[in-house]
Amino acid sequence: MSRKPEPVQVVKQRRDAALQSLLQGVPYIQYMGFRFDRRGDELTGIMPFQEMLIGNPMLPALHGGATSAFLETTAIVELSWMLMWTRMEAGEDVTNQRLPKTIDFTVDYLRSGLPRDAYARARINRSGRRYASVHVEAWQDNRSRLFAQATGHFLMPQPPDAPPDG
Repeated sequence: MSRKPEPVQVVKQRRDAALQSLLQGVPYIQYMGFRFDRRGDELTGIMPFQEMLIGNPMLPALHGGATSAFLETTAIVELSWMLMWTRMEAGEDVTNQRLPKTIDFTVDYLRSGLPRDAYARARINRSGRRYASVHVEAWQDNRSRLFAQATGHFLMPQPPDAPPDG
């Protein structure tokens, strides 16, 4: 006996709730005001402009630390979302998921970030059971004019039932 498919709106609400649960579990995301726009399995990070993000008031330009934090957070959320998406599609429980841990993260500052909203998208280059490599690009007014990009490597969280290293 086949199961009747769920209405699209129910699936969408469940996915949105899972993403919000992930984001609310990280206080730093709330503090910095980062948001994420979900379209299917694709996420766009949004860093709404705030005065506290200015590093050089003479230009004014976004602080490099805020830019770096935004890029790293976008990479981690993308990796976490990819894991959640896979588990949701398999019908598994996605609550209490642990986040990937940063191994290294290199940022290229391509131009000054202007005092306005910034956007970022992460692309997972490789994701295995233990390790992932991610590239992130950030822009403001025009997606083809990046103001920063980064590459990071992450240690992936192990499922609770995984055998211990030994």
